[in-house]
Parts: sequence; structure tokens; C-alpha cells
Amino acid sequence: MLSVLARREAVIASNIANADTPNYLARDIDLPSVALALHNSGATLPLARTHAAHQVLLAAPPSEPLLYTVPLQGAVDGNSVEMDVERAKFAENTVRYEFALGQVSGHYKMMKELLDSIR
Repeated sequence: MLSVLARREAVIASNIANADTPNYLARDIDLPSVALALHNSGATLPLARTHAAHQVLLAAPPSEPLLYTVPLQGAVDGNSVEMDVERAKFAENTVRYEFALGQVSGHYKMMKELLDSIR
């Protein structure tokens, strides 16, 4: 999910950068459907095989399609970027990303502490 959130942040940043480009159509990733697809597929990040006898049991995460956003109010120049909406989505996505990153780093910190205590 971290990679999906990072990609979404780049897509939103691209929307913001093109706010003054005529006929630019804003894009976004449908997070609920991507999260459901990730959950249903059981996808995880692939690990590197360091020995030929290692099993490969991990599925590749599904790709997230980019969707066009529907503007609340049309623009004369055909641009569908609404800066207030994009800023709100960017802030929300950043909070989600930071939370997910904290969860992952906390998990690995606990595992490291456990392994250090065994030594």
C-alpha cells in the first residue's frame, strides 16, 4: 500500500503542477478499490531469492489504474484541476502515507528489538 500511496502522491502533484495547463484532465487513483484488490490478492512485496532452493510464494501487487476526476465546477479552458480539492487530497494522502510508514517501521523496530534480546 505504501507504493500505491507514493504513486498517488506523484499523480496529485502532477495535477497541481498542471493546474494552469489548458485542457489538462486531473487524474487520481481509486484507493478503496486498490486497497480491496490488495487485500483480496494477499499481495506482498517480492523478496530477493538468494538461493535456488528458496520458494517463491509471493504474488505481485495489482497495478492501480489512473482514473479521471470529475470536477465540481467546469473551467472555461477545459482544465479539470481544482486546486482546493487537490490540496485536500494531497494532505490526506500524506497523512495516510506517514501513518502506513510508521506502522511498517514500528513493526520492524519491534522485530529488531526481539532479535537483539535473543542474542
